[in-house]
Order: sequence, then structure tokens, then C-alpha cells
Amino acid sequence: MPSAAPGGHQRLLLTWLLAGTVAALLILALLGGCTVLERRAVASRTPADPATPWHPAAGALPPAETPAAPATIPPELLARAKELTLEDIVDLALRNNPETRETWAAALAAAAGLGSQQGAYFPQIDAAANYSRSENSFSEQFTVKQKTYTPSLTLNYILFDFGKRSGDVEEARQALYQANWSHNAMIQTVILQVETTYYQYLQAKALRDADAEAVKEAEANLEAAKVRRQAGLATVADELQARSNLAQQQLALQTVEGQIQTTRGSLATAMGLSPTIDYDVGLLPSNLPTGEVSAVVDDLIRKAQIYRPDLAASRAAVLAARAHVKSVKAEGFPQVSVQGSVSRRYYDNPNKYSDNYLAGIFLSWPLFTGFAHPYDVLQAEAQVALAQQQYEMLRSSVELDVWTSYYDLKTAAERLTTAREFLDYASESHTVTLESYQSGVNSILDLLAAQTTLEEARSQEVQARTDWFLALAQLAHATGRLGSAEPQPTTTPPAVPAKDGGR
Repeated sequence: MPSAAPGGHQRLLLTWLLAGTVAALLILALLGGCTVLERRAVASRTPADPATPWHPAAGALPPAETPAAPATIPPELLARAKELTLEDIVDLALRNNPETRETWAAALAAAAGLGSQQGAYFPQIDAAANYSRSENSFSEQFTVKQKTYTPSLTLNYILFDFGKRSGDVEEARQALYQANWSHNAMIQTVILQVETTYYQYLQAKALRDADAEAVKEAEANLEAAKVRRQAGLATVADELQARSNLAQQQLALQTVEGQIQTTRGSLATAMGLSPTIDYDVGLLPSNLPTGEVSAVVDDLIRKAQIYRPDLAASRAAVLAARAHVKSVKAEGFPQVSVQGSVSRRYYDNPNKYSDNYLAGIFLSWPLFTGFAHPYDVLQAEAQVALAQQQYEMLRSSVELDVWTSYYDLKTAAERLTTAREFLDYASESHTVTLESYQSGVNSILDLLAAQTTLEEARSQEVQARTDWFLALAQLAHATGRLGSAEPQPTTTPPAVPAKDGGR
């Protein structure tokens, strides 16, 4: 064989090096070009600079959805739509409020989650089928081709797992209780919001009536000033002051008329209706059963610990966390299960097949998980302590809520009594002052001052009535008795779990 020319190996090596360098440069150029293109693509999809807003492309805008038909007053309530009761308004609000629908959907999801966890107590059966085609060549002398079809059934049933399934089921059950209690709590919150807006609307209507009375009294004062002036017993200043007072009262009446429409729209929105819907309610009651609320505050606090749905939901969260500890601990123990399978493999045609069977008892034990399992247990136990402390904080908040609401109601009842006495005295004083002015004893300033006092007394009496209703609704909400059926008394609230997770 002839030898290579002198220097041939060096030239060949240089050729390969040159080709490799060119290829590397081409690859780098290609990567650099791709990077530039990627940067341009990113820049084209974002604002040009931090001060420029993003202008979405046509495809970025979501398609317009057909709005749902607005809620209306049900046919059974249309007959009395002009004088809806508080029960009617609460009913409409609960039908249409999206927050109650949200918590209801969460409860449905939690119920499905419980059913899913309970499925672990049943055998798991899987069906499978596969098709394969193989081709094997041996020393290029002959080739074996084969097609197989294999349907199979596999059964797996857990015999024993040291309480993991029971822990998972109990956790899901308590999560369902928590979701249901949270739904009840949302219902009570919606009722309180609706009642608050309802009484504010009644208050605005009562103030409208009070201001209308003030306008009539201002007109009577103006008439008295005119009579005295025509008789030469008063100056034009008396009549001008009376006219100014009448204009002031008319302005106050116009203001409260606007407030009525605003509050009326808020109440319609709280019911889930359009503000333009045609409806109305009655008047703010005058006879209030202030003497019927005679419960002791300690008894109300005890009832709140039983009936408050948010407190019950928090208790369920503690129990769910405890059950989770049990489930996590069981993951570190063996799991015993029975498994079986049956399959039939067909070769090329249905007449050639083989039957396969498998049955056995299997044990699996996670001996080492990279120290993850001990930390999982510590985390679960910490979550129990966290849920317990959240429950304790909520319980303290509930006690304060009941205490505050109870004394707010007592104060509102006392203020109502005083406001009504004030109204009686102011009304009598205005009547006497008007008569004295007509007879020339008092001045126009005395008369206008008496009317101002009477107007203030009416306003305070309306406010006191409204405050009593609002305080009563707040106390009912604080004790968990607002618009809900009484649940069965629960067990003693859970204490802080022991180090082993309360097992």
C-alpha cells in the first residue's frame, strides 16, 4: 500500500479544523439570529416601553357573552310588590345572591370529595387492551414477525393501611361539614346585609315624613308671621325669617327624597334586582317590643358558641387537620393489598392464544423517603395547631361580638325611650311657643328655635328606632340565630392537640 504524501496528515487535520470552525460559526450565527428573532417576537407582544399601555390584538379580547336575563320579582310576589315584607326581601336576596351560590357550589364539591375518598374502601378494577407488532431479524437469514392482541382485567384491593383511608375519609367529611357551615354563615351574612339596607330605607322614608311635617310647621309659622305683620304687630324681618326657615325645610325634604331613591336602589341590588324595578316596602314600625329582649348576656354567649356557623366551620377545620395528621402518619407504615389479573394474548389470529393469571398478596413499605415523611408529619401537626389557634381567636371574637351587640341593643332601647320623651317635650314646646308668638308674647326667633328643636327631636326618634332594629339584627347575627334553623348542640370544642396529632 502506498504511503501518504509527506504532510498529508497535517493538511487533512487542518481541513477538518477549518470545516469545524466554519460550522461552529454558522451555528453561532444561527443561534444569534434566533435570539434576535425571539426578542423581536417578545417585544411585539408587549408594550414598547414601561410608560406605554398594552393594546391587545383582536384575538386577545375574549368573545362577548350574552348577558343573563336580569332577575325579576317572582310571580307569587308581584301581587304585593308595592309593599314587600322583610321576609320577601330576604327570600329574594337568598335566591339571587351570587355569594350564597358560590358557597353552595363549594359544599357540593366537598360532598363529591367525600364520596371520592370513600371509594378507597372498594376494590379497584381496571380494564386494558393492547396491540403490538414485532419484527426480529436473525443474522439476516430469517425474520420473525408477530402480532399480538391482549385484553386484560386487573383487580387491586387494599386490605390494611394503618388508618390512612379512614383518616382521608374523616378529613373529607370534616371538610364537607366546614363547607356546609360556611354556607350557613354566608346566608346569615347576606341576611344581615339585606336587613341593614332594609332598615336604612325605612329610616329614609321616616325622615321624609318627619321633614314633611317640618315643612307644614314652617308654613304655619310663615302664616302666623304674615298675620302678625298685617296686624302691625311684626316687622318684615319676621316674615323673611319665616320664609327662610320654610325654604330650609323644603331643601331638607328634597335632600331626603334623593336619599330615599339611592337607598331604594341599594336595597334592590341587595335583592339581586335591577334598581329600576318597581317595588316598595312598608313604613318603619312605631311600636317596638323593646321589653321582650331580656336574655342574659352570658346565656347568649353560650348559645353563640353552639349556633354560630362560622365557629362550627372553624371547629370542623380543626378536626379535618387532625384527621390529616392520621393519614400522613399512616403513609410511613406498610400497606397490605391483594392483587389479581387475568389476560388473554392472541397471536396473529383468534385461534392462537394464551391465558395468563396472576393472584397474590403484596406488602409495600416506604422504608426511606429522603426524610420527607417526618417533615410531612411535623407540617400536618403544625397545621393542627394553626387551625386550633384560629378557632380560639374566632371564639374570642364571637364572645366580644355578642357582648358588644347585646349592650348596643340595650343602649338603643334606652336611647329610644329618651328620644321619644324628647320628641314629646319638643312637640309640646313648639305648640306653646307658636301660640305665644301668635299672641305677641314670644318673638319669631323663639318660634323658629322651637321648630328647630322639634325637627331635631323627630330626627333623633327616627334614628333611635332604626338603631334598635339594626342592633337587634346584629345581635341575632352575633348569636348565630339569624334566619337559620337551630342545629343540634355540638360536643365540647376541641382542645390543642397533643404532640402525636391527637390520635
